[in-house]
This record gives sequence, structure tokens and C-alpha cells, in this order.
Amino acid sequence: MDSKKKYEFTSERLGFRNWDLSDIDEMHAINSDEKVMEFFPGIPTKEQTTEFIERMRKQFRDKGFCYFAVERLDNEAFIGFIGLSEQTYEADFTPCVDIGWRIKSREWNNGFASEGAARCLDYALNELKLENVYAIAPKINRKSEHIMTKIGLVKQYEFEHPLLIKNNRLRTCVLYKTKNDIK
Repeated sequence: MDSKKKYEFTSERLGFRNWDLSDIDEMHAINSDEKVMEFFPGIPTKEQTTEFIERMRKQFRDKGFCYFAVERLDNEAFIGFIGLSEQTYEADFTPCVDIGWRIKSREWNNGFASEGAARCLDYALNELKLENVYAIAPKINRKSEHIMTKIGLVKQYEFEHPLLIKNNRLRTCVLYKTKNDIK
């Protein structure tokens, strides 16, 4: 069986695909891991996880990208998501396309987030021909900020995230962007 056929694209160790409804339980388990959700304001319910997956499926149909469901190529194990999504909340850089990731904590420290984010960035710039890709994370999330710099994004500034404004711990966020903008 050629497992690469089900993927939109691959990196050295990862396959990126659109979501299946069968991914709901595994994604909900990832969303329920307090270590994974440390820098988020709460733990999504199963219903919220289902809504997220349905939004990603629609975005993929409409735009050709989403936060892709990601599997390891060596064993086809689902490990979470890495990809691109439209952001439309009120900020001076929106609407924009951002890059993001959320993977099982037991898969951390294997380089999957960096490898996958670099491949998604390449897909965004070279296949989708997007001008810029952004990345946003709470300032205290140093791990995500490290990945942002590792894949070549450049810090723009810190800002108060409008969706996190009531959360003193998370509201100050960093904004990174591709450096191909000559403005």
C-alpha cells in the first residue's frame, strides 16, 4: 500500500492530510492533555473539538489549506495537527494566515513540530504562493517561539491578544512573520 497517496504532502517523517471525522477522539485526547494545553485559556470539550475539525475540513475545501491532521510516516500514527489557518480576530495584522501546531506530548522533543512547521511554511510560500505567513503565541510560550525562529520567521512585536485580553497570564502575545515582506 502506498500510504503517501492519502497525504496532501509529506516531510521526511510526517504526512499531512485533511481531517476525517474518525480523528475526533484522538484530537480530543490531545486537547484534554493539560501539558499540551498549558498556553491556552481552557481545555476544549469534545463538541468544541468536533467543531474545530469541521471548520478545518471546510477551510481545506474552500482554501486548500488548514491546520492539517498529521501522521508519522513510519507507523501512520496520528500525532495532532500542524498547518495553516485564517485568522480574522480584530488586530492590525488580520486577516492573515497563521501557522500553528499541536501534537501529542509523548511525541514532543522529536523535532516533529519544527519539521512539520518548516514543511507547511514551504507549502504556503511555494505551492499556495502566499505572500506572508504569521505565527502567534503567548509570550510565555517559549517552546513555540523557539520553533518560530527555527523555521525562519522574524519577530515583529508583542501585542495584547483581543481574544485573551481577560487572561493576565496569556494575553501578551508575540507576533512572528515570514521575512519575505519588503515593505
